[in-house]
Amino acid sequence: MVQDQSRFIVTIRGQKVIMDADLAKLYGVTTKVLNQAVKRNPKRFPEPFMFQLTREEFDVMRSQFVTASKRNIRYMPFAFTEHGVLMAANVLNSIRAITMSVEIVLAFVRLRRLTLSVEKITKRMDALELGFQQHDKQLKDVFDTIRMLMAPSNPPSKKIGFRNN
Repeated sequence: MVQDQSRFIVTIRGQKVIMDADLAKLYGVTTKVLNQAVKRNPKRFPEPFMFQLTREEFDVMRSQFVTASKRNIRYMPFAFTEHGVLMAANVLNSIRAITMSVEIVLAFVRLRRLTLSVEKITKRMDALELGFQQHDKQLKDVFDTIRMLMAPSNPPSKKIGFRNN
């Protein structure tokens, strides 16, 4: 049974990514082998597929994740987006890489569905809240009208109707 890969997914620059060391671990290769395969195929990894962290991003990541501080860093790590993860499976071309890429894509899909579910729930709650506000005003108007009808009225000063002589 394959573990849940969503624990490897982090958000950097507003994108959900997997760091090169985690991706290499998932594919059963070293980070060096993964990065060499990527460097041998630069046209397969344009900016939307992966990017290299800046020193500042790495320092922030290192302070947030204890495992990042254990890594011997000579080069800034790479972050792979969903498409980069798939492309890495293609350049590594091992059975484990293919199997893991399917699992990783499924993890991204689960995260996307979860995000969409939260957005849908938020929109429905906003609509319900707006509906309650509108209904509250309508109910208040109804109750105000009923109260006015129930309130005693002043008898008319002039009698209305037929007179009997």
